[in-house]
Amino acid sequence: MNQLFAAFGVNWSLIIAQAVNFGIVLIALRYFLYKPMMTMLNKRQELVAKSVSDAAKAEELFAGADAEAASRVHAADTEAEKIVAVARESANAEKARLLKEAEERAVLVAKDAEARAAEALERARRESERDIARLAVLAAERVLHDQS
Repeated sequence: MNQLFAAFGVNWSLIIAQAVNFGIVLIALRYFLYKPMMTMLNKRQELVAKSVSDAAKAEELFAGADAEAASRVHAADTEAEKIVAVARESANAEKARLLKEAEERAVLVAKDAEARAAEALERARRESERDIARLAVLAAERVLHDQS
């Protein structure tokens, strides 16, 4: 068998040296390249998994925020409707109060106008009675003056 290996040019010492060199290179590559590469890949895999779970949580929070925003908008709409209803009710009450005051003032103004008209009529009657009395006195004086 040695002759066969010698015929093909196989040198056992060279093969053993190459096997030792290959083993050293294999150990060095495994230590300096494979382990750090696997560590980095595991970290990236964890980071991607964490990102996916964070995205899922963010989506859930977003859906919850949408629901909360919708409920707040609904509550705000309800509150606004209540405020508008109270404002309308208050405006109607104020309108009724102002109308009542206006009617009361109109009645007072009418009574005042009637009182002034009655007073003016009474004054005019007294003045006419005074004028009639004066004219009667003047007529009597003339009649007496004409008789004398």
